[in-house]
Amino acid sequence: MESTDTFTSIETDPRDRKRFFFHATFLRKAVVAILRAVFSVFMDMRVEGLENYPSDGPVIVACNHVTNFDVFPMQLALPRPIFYMGKMELFQNPVTDVLFRNLGAFPVNREKKDPWAYSHALKVLGHRQTLGMFPEGTRSKGRGLGVAKTGVARMSIETDTPIVLMALVGSDKFFKHFPRRTRVTVKLLPPILPLPGETPLALTDRLMFTLAAALPSDMRGVYAETPKGFGG
Repeated sequence: MESTDTFTSIETDPRDRKRFFFHATFLRKAVVAILRAVFSVFMDMRVEGLENYPSDGPVIVACNHVTNFDVFPMQLALPRPIFYMGKMELFQNPVTDVLFRNLGAFPVNREKKDPWAYSHALKVLGHRQTLGMFPEGTRSKGRGLGVAKTGVARMSIETDTPIVLMALVGSDKFFKHFPRRTRVTVKLLPPILPLPGETPLALTDRLMFTLAAALPSDMRGVYAETPKGFGG
């Protein structure tokens, strides 16, 4: 009779052996306080629409993505901690691995679909926290909004979680006019929930055209022209 041992050995993801946090750790609080002081030297940040951001409960904050600096004003603009995906390479060094996990980040494999990262993102929402996402998946590098992936919409539909869009303007100007401070505007839009029967693609389009409308015309990219008959 064939042994059943081969069926009891289930391959696990090595990330499951690490500890990830679903609250603001002491290290995170200290780092954010330091970053707030440092960024105040060269960033003049204006936050609009903070009343649209819920004070508690699960929420997805979806932001346009221009530079690697975006995560800083994104977090500094909000009173609650953001938990977000980071590219796998950031976690390969033991020191940065510990640091980023304490800061609320978790690794994602950007080369292929990553069920572990998607599942972990759902855990963040299950812990009633804020999940920070860049729907485009990568930086636009000054070319305006790129075609968005459907991950944000799928998570919202699956968990019935509100999405708060964040329009970020000015992060690409950091250090270009130093010692003058760079004006950075963070605008939070009213929460969006999936409509009954709405598909991930349809919700993604609705999110991105809404986000584009809140950005300067030169940052709207592929979402610059709203299709005729689009309900928004």
